[in-house]
Amino acid sequence: MSIFNFFTEQILGMKWLSDLINLFVENVLNLNVSSRIGGSVQFFIYDTIKIFILLAVLIFFISYIQSYFPPEKTKKILTKFKGVTGATISALLGTVTPFCSCSSIPIFIGFTKAGLPLGITFSFLISSPMVDLASLLLLSSFFGMKISILYVVLGLIIAIVGGTIISKINMENEIKVYTEETRELYDESENFNQKQRLDYALNDTKIIVKNVYKYVIIGVGIGALIHNWIPQDVILAILGSNNPFSVVIASVIGIPMYADIFGTIPIAEALFMAGVPIGTVLAFMMSVTALSLPSIIMLAKVVKPKLLTIFVIIVTVGIMITGYLFNYFGLYLM
Repeated sequence: MSIFNFFTEQILGMKWLSDLINLFVENVLNLNVSSRIGGSVQFFIYDTIKIFILLAVLIFFISYIQSYFPPEKTKKILTKFKGVTGATISALLGTVTPFCSCSSIPIFIGFTKAGLPLGITFSFLISSPMVDLASLLLLSSFFGMKISILYVVLGLIIAIVGGTIISKINMENEIKVYTEETRELYDESENFNQKQRLDYALNDTKIIVKNVYKYVIIGVGIGALIHNWIPQDVILAILGSNNPFSVVIASVIGIPMYADIFGTIPIAEALFMAGVPIGTVLAFMMSVTALSLPSIIMLAKVVKPKLLTIFVIIVTVGIMITGYLFNYFGLYLM
């Protein structure tokens, strides 16, 4: 247990980094970390450095794993399964694919072109941005391993149930003919040797960090603002446990935003530190990562309005149920 606590607090949570930043802010910048300005500076510097360290390490590790699962290989695996089993395998494969919904959609298009069952493709589309190995470790660094594991499990359940429901209502005619060219991500990794896989992972890390760094900085900035400048009673009046609609509000607020798991977590951390229940916080995160407006706009190019509406409703209801479950049982997990 002591080794596990050390891992979660010092390795994932980087408490040592927090202590160093506190010393830097107070002794070098001459700011009190208990003040609004000092607290904002401490939050911004600490979370930015922490997330970028985790970002680089996790993306390298996951990109290496991804090199073993190019879309063509994934298609071959998925064609062997149907029904709930197929949805489950697809959701699990989604955990080792891109980090945001917009980058998952080109793979989704490839799956539909290959004639994979609709339910299986949607299970992948739901799980890919919302539930991955990065989210498991990142959430562990902020909220602990129990919360992060339950988040991943419930996220997979949403993906599996959502895909299964879509498969049962027979809406294959709701897929549009997509004629634009799409890049088959990771196809080139099919026959890599170990050196090529490591080089591929390093290159992928550079590309993804370059693409997401601005969302991380914006997310940390918003988190610092929430944590130190917005009155706690205002936040709790909207998203606190006394508001029975807090999960619904958090889910709806998250939809217009666009960020991946790395940009969303600092905002979630600030909300949690302000006293917002864990279920409401995680519902917000799921909504941002799985139902962002840009990804919905991209998806509208592939599916017709009826299927798109059903997809959004299924995922939204699943997120809200998850949020309320977390709010109810969260205290037993912290």
